[in-house]
Amino acid sequence: MKTLMTAVSLGVMLFVALVHSSPSRAAQTKPRARDLGVPFDGTPGQFNAITDVKGVEVGHTTLISGEGKLQVGVGPVRTGVTAVLPRGKASSDPVFAGWYSLNGNGEMTGTTWVEESGFLESPVVITNTHSVGVARDAVIAWQLKHAGKTAQAWGLPVVAETYDGFLNDINGFHVKPEHVFAALDSAKSGIVAEGGVGGGTGMICYGFKGGIGTASRKVGDAGYTVGALVQANFGRRNQLLVAGAPVGQELPADRVSVNGVGRDRDDVGSIIVVVATDAPLLPHQLKRLARRVPLGLARTGSTSGNGSGDIFIAFSTANAGVWNAENEAQLKMLSNERMNALFEATVQVVEESVINALVAAETMTGVDGHRVVALPHDPLREVLKKYNRLSEPKK
Repeated sequence: MKTLMTAVSLGVMLFVALVHSSPSRAAQTKPRARDLGVPFDGTPGQFNAITDVKGVEVGHTTLISGEGKLQVGVGPVRTGVTAVLPRGKASSDPVFAGWYSLNGNGEMTGTTWVEESGFLESPVVITNTHSVGVARDAVIAWQLKHAGKTAQAWGLPVVAETYDGFLNDINGFHVKPEHVFAALDSAKSGIVAEGGVGGGTGMICYGFKGGIGTASRKVGDAGYTVGALVQANFGRRNQLLVAGAPVGQELPADRVSVNGVGRDRDDVGSIIVVVATDAPLLPHQLKRLARRVPLGLARTGSTSGNGSGDIFIAFSTANAGVWNAENEAQLKMLSNERMNALFEATVQVVEESVINALVAAETMTGVDGHRVVALPHDPLREVLKKYNRLSEPKK
């Protein structure tokens, strides 16, 4: 595309029109892993998305423009912003939260205060590595504009990143405050756009095109839900496992190329994971949930390389109104003995979210002709069939 897709034209019009206009599963415009017959454990919610946790909203702004030789400040541009709002735009009430870093070669701002206070006081915004600063400041400005204030007299928002410089003019600083605003303002419940959208636009996962993925699980008879959203930009091709099958080793053809010459990348990417639940968990319990994220990543083949920023945050939408209680707050807490089902659900939704990101992503060419192809659906099914892992596609 020759013209920059602005936040208004793409972040609002395209994704709201195509993704958020209908609450039905039929409105999903791209196949997901289950549609291809990838088997997963557990029972998903209505949308099989983080938005199955009541109140959670997600918005994207996608920026795509230019082609050919890199011109810093001009393009090509392959980047964006993804926003997760724990209680949606209608509420600025903080939520209990906990975070965990598996490998710290990355950034998630605001986490020292999350650790200290036990609360997440802002949306979670994800973008590219060199746009964290502008996104952080924009979240504060958005909170001031939207709610007239931040939770405290100061703002310490949570903004995370993964590196998209293989496809994107990352040093051109194309993400602007208005793009962050658009992602936040367009955030909605229901179906979530996946693949090369929002902050995941220029990302690479296991040598294939990566990006945004999401999934959810219903948990037991209590009626709780666990959901996850990932920005996947990690792993080497030969590591990729899908439902236990060595898909990366079975699909050895070129997946990443520079000017038509194939190459295998080292594990120098990252993954950001946001876990949400409506189960009444306290901050230390949510940290325990975040610490289960790596088990889901391991199911997809990750070994969390030295160059990978693998950082996770988990929050609970239960216990509304306790942050600003004048005196003693009345809390609900799930006992530790009842958390096993939540641990299991967390592992399941993280695994499926990564595979959903791969399945939804489309082949992309970016700076200097760098090309990353999508995970091919039919060969994927053939590999799953070979290893007796193919199930009937979900209708």
